[in-house]
Amino acid sequence: MLTRFILLLSITLGLASCQPATTKTSFASTHISQVITRMTDVMIHDITNPPLAARFFSYACLAGYEVLAQNDSTISPLPLIINGYPTLVKPDSLAGYHTELSALLAMLETAKKMQPSGKMIGAYEQQLLDSCRAIGMSEEELERSQQYAGWISKQVLAYAKGDRYSRISNFPRYTPLNEPGYWFPTAPAYMPAVEPYFNTVRPFMLDSASQFIPPRPIPFSTSKQSDFYALMMRNYTVTKDMPQEYRVIAAFWDCNPFAVQDGGHLVTGLKKISPGAHWLGITGIACLQEKKSFSESLQIYTMVSMGLMDAFITCWDEKFRSNRIRPESAIRQLVDPQWQPLLQTPPFPEYLSGHSVISSASATILSHYFGNHFGYKDSVEVSYGLPARSFTSFRQAADEAAVSRFYGGIHFMDAIDNGVLQGNKVGDQLLSRVARGKQ
Repeated sequence: MLTRFILLLSITLGLASCQPATTKTSFASTHISQVITRMTDVMIHDITNPPLAARFFSYACLAGYEVLAQNDSTISPLPLIINGYPTLVKPDSLAGYHTELSALLAMLETAKKMQPSGKMIGAYEQQLLDSCRAIGMSEEELERSQQYAGWISKQVLAYAKGDRYSRISNFPRYTPLNEPGYWFPTAPAYMPAVEPYFNTVRPFMLDSASQFIPPRPIPFSTSKQSDFYALMMRNYTVTKDMPQEYRVIAAFWDCNPFAVQDGGHLVTGLKKISPGAHWLGITGIACLQEKKSFSESLQIYTMVSMGLMDAFITCWDEKFRSNRIRPESAIRQLVDPQWQPLLQTPPFPEYLSGHSVISSASATILSHYFGNHFGYKDSVEVSYGLPARSFTSFRQAADEAAVSRFYGGIHFMDAIDNGVLQGNKVGDQLLSRVARGKQ
């Protein structure tokens, strides 16, 4: 009850600080952050996998963006930017709404419909509406904002349905290749491969999932004179007398929603956010620090979330093409049967490193909006028991996120290095599309 009161009070004060009320009431970037946080809470509850989480975030942000674009001619219309998006003509009957509130409600409505436990967001939506009433927004304006948001959400959900994700459930169950050098499930849960067909989903800005095919990974070999053996021994060696700073970095960027704890007779899940949620949290920190307006913030959130989606699509395309073995499996087979990585190995192939791709893509996009030397303190993981870390740029953070997978023992260095390059290409592709949309 106390938590609900504090949340309601914070929303109310946030709106009241932007007086006058009614149609002149303004919202801030923090209100977008609150929606993202509520979505993240649901994802943790549902144990949503990272690629699917990016899909939820991107369509929710698209709904909010569409509201802004329909009411501000300076914002690039989505049909000019992303693949297959229709031109939406707003009915004349939709009028008298509050634009920013409608954008937030469209995000919430989309999240409620897409996320399996989306109804959990309803309580926050009601608190948001109550806070608007508390500062004098009329019932008519609230109702019209809800109607407009519902109409927008319906159109965006129809667009989302066309991305082919729903067809994945009809594909045959993925079976790991029982051959040397290929990925197979690891302890303690031996989970099946996550989203092996994610490359069939329609990307936002990429021409196709395979637009940027990375270099081939160093091939598996049992020879001690091979490049692969040397690559593997780097992972094995780094775990010996590992500096505490490496351990801190690995833990900070873990973001593994599949992590489990083996208690012998009982395996329990550990609640962690996805990599995408972490980078959207960084987006919120940057928008707040730079005092970005509601409109500017939502546009940036939308671009980062779409970049995350495309990054996962292209990364997963390569993962299940090369299908390379994880360090944990290789080292146990060839070097030390008792070896364990610092972090728990995620349930999908090793090459490319997902963290490296999505972090680099996010850093490229955020650097475009905030500059190459934007310093900030990343406090996203504080609520999960990890202290904040300071960075001098998004690139520094992305590089640290990438190498954290090496320190954690779950990726080889070529997957990390080439993953960073892949993420740069995804980010550049998005920014190029956005630039063309403004011409």
